[in-house]
Amino acid sequence: MDDVRHISSAVVIAFPHRCAEVAARLEALPDTEVHYVQDGKIVIVLEGASTGEVGSRLAAIGLMDGVLAANLVFEQIDIQDDPGAVP
Repeated sequence: MDDVRHISSAVVIAFPHRCAEVAARLEALPDTEVHYVQDGKIVIVLEGASTGEVGSRLAAIGLMDGVLAANLVFEQIDIQDDPGAVP
């Protein structure tokens, strides 16, 4: 059985004076990492088992208080073969 992971990056635009607060809330989300914060722009990486899971989380981020926009930039689907499987 293959293990599928969807890895996506996104840019979140927040009110500059609330950027640190929004970044802290993003860091608290599961499978979400904050990689860059400056002048209202936050770059994040999201991981999930499906496009729907990642998309739902990004949609929820877009509705967070203090967030102006959340836009997907890149998505990669990583399929890892079961290391215990016999070829």
